[in-house]
Amino acid sequence: MAIWIKGGRVVDPVRGTTKKRDIIVERGRIAEMLPPKKHKSRGPRLREIDATGKVVIPGLIDMHVHLREPGHEYKETIATGGMAGVKGGFTGLACMPNTDPVNDASAVTQFILQQARAANLLRIYPVAAISQGQKGKKLTDFGDLKEAGAVGVSDDGLPVVQSDLMRRAMEYAQYQGLVVISHCEDLHLSAGGVMHEGVVSTQIGLPGIPAASEEIMVYRDIGLAKLTRSPVHIAHVSTAGSVNLIKQAKAEGISVTAETAPHYFTLDHSAVIGYDTNAKMNPPLRTPEDVEIIKRGLADGTIDIIATDHAPHSPLEKDVEFDRAAFGITGLETALPLSLALVRQGVLTLPEAIRKLSYEPAALLGIEGGYLKEGMVADLAIIDPHIEYVLDEKDIQSKSKNTPFIGKTLKGGNTLTMVGGRIVWKRSP
Repeated sequence: MAIWIKGGRVVDPVRGTTKKRDIIVERGRIAEMLPPKKHKSRGPRLREIDATGKVVIPGLIDMHVHLREPGHEYKETIATGGMAGVKGGFTGLACMPNTDPVNDASAVTQFILQQARAANLLRIYPVAAISQGQKGKKLTDFGDLKEAGAVGVSDDGLPVVQSDLMRRAMEYAQYQGLVVISHCEDLHLSAGGVMHEGVVSTQIGLPGIPAASEEIMVYRDIGLAKLTRSPVHIAHVSTAGSVNLIKQAKAEGISVTAETAPHYFTLDHSAVIGYDTNAKMNPPLRTPEDVEIIKRGLADGTIDIIATDHAPHSPLEKDVEFDRAAFGITGLETALPLSLALVRQGVLTLPEAIRKLSYEPAALLGIEGGYLKEGMVADLAIIDPHIEYVLDEKDIQSKSKNTPFIGKTLKGGNTLTMVGGRIVWKRSP
């Protein structure tokens, strides 16, 4: 049965517009997009979805998630991560390779895609490892991994320390048409640190991670991109210095793109006061000044993409002393409201925010999606920017609940997610 989504405002992240449009979905694709009709129905064979007062957006695409399968299914599975994703308005997730075994071989990539098909919720895009076992010694077979279905390569969770190996990775990935996603961290500078090194870490007596541990590696990878004339994507940017380095590199014409996560433009290192392990992540929450520069980088286009770095952990890893707790925060179910806050603050327009959550990651990964057009696959979400609710742990779809936003009032949320014309999630009345 065809579906008629009527009365909603449709966001076009490419043109930067929001217009009232009705959408007809047939056979999994967008058959028509047309101005609203005054008559009550287009026919008895159409299922009507009333989007009056709501906004229709292209399905969000998160290019940086940890789904933990295979190997750590007690934290998350592709199915539970997929449910968290569709609840959050996502129709595509690119999953990082630090599983067990590491996704460094075609068999692991194929297994991930097999589990995604079994879950039958949304589109999963595996990101394979740069180095075998993520040990930073020897490159994986990029060609074999791409053939198996990988869309990019990364050793995320760990940096590629050896500069010559990273150089070869950039050159090899460019040849294969794969995105290189770089986790920028100098392990010698960050060793032993559990939060940002600054005033707060000194006050509460926790060892710190200096901003330089990120910025030094951002500088190196920009230099390698310049040397090789190959693109690089900088993951989870958290510092003002990184933003400034990336901005300068773009001005020089160096092929670098960047992402940040909602927690880096929402929270600062003061969230760690009280030793809440849900505020422990890597890179860590930085200073209020860093937060403002991250916002500025989003506004001026220095930071291209908003990704969650969804990193689920069970209570076994989080309900312990702060210095022993695992790094990581879940994000799939809070990314949309936290990003909509940027719209209310005037940092981004609504189309700009949706572009960073949909079109830009799709374009970078080389996958279909990120905008709505007649003839395209009907991957979309219907959101209500004005709805307010308190995030309740029992409502979280992720298997893990490690987020500092539990109990907080959020504004704006998803009401319906459609993948390939099929409704995969709908908010209860």
